[in-house]
Amino acid sequence: MIEADEAPVAATTYPVMIHVEPATEDRNRVTAAFRFFLALPHVILVGAPIAMVGSLGWSTESGWSWEYGSSGGLLSAVAAVAAVFAWFAIVFTGRHPDGLWKLASYYMRWRVRATVYLTLLRDEYPPFGDGPYPAGLDVSRPAGPRDRLSVAFRFVLAIPHLFVLWVLGIAWAFTTAIAWAAILLTGRYPETLYGFAIGVLAWTARVEGYMLLLRDEYPPFTLRA
Repeated sequence: MIEADEAPVAATTYPVMIHVEPATEDRNRVTAAFRFFLALPHVILVGAPIAMVGSLGWSTESGWSWEYGSSGGLLSAVAAVAAVFAWFAIVFTGRHPDGLWKLASYYMRWRVRATVYLTLLRDEYPPFGDGPYPAGLDVSRPAGPRDRLSVAFRFVLAIPHLFVLWVLGIAWAFTTAIAWAAILLTGRYPETLYGFAIGVLAWTARVEGYMLLLRDEYPPFTLRA
């Protein structure tokens, strides 16, 4: 069921890339109006963008709870645990176990499609898991030994990106709200806001792929998809 998407990626680009077929005209106002509720099953499973909506989370003190501004889901928690096991494997052996890499890439592909739908970038309902969709993620498997040093300090290295994405996530929440109103009133998603959303999603996917140890290259600080 879990198959890695190992599409070839050009050497001049970051090896974790999203692709979204643009959809700014003739939008579905009815599904846009109820988008969060329609997307809720996916949100529970793979989470949502930071600062966009709440998500289901677990803590030892309160158990299951609905947390605003979190980005996790049930499969997100599984992917995070898998990344911890992968971290130890890479640091001590220089190898990322095949099954753990495929699990993380599977989660990422599902999460990107669900996020595209939730944030109004497409109207088609995304599949649960892998399946045809006019948006997705391409990630290539690293060749050769992994960079143990960068893996060992991965969270620390990612902190600058996490801070920037927290700010961009808040901005994305506001622009998505504006786009939601525009779609309901005009049936169109403003092109400038659409480009911004694609840029933030691409940046987020690169950093999350880096955090989940799918790649060792440091992600660029850019909104360019």
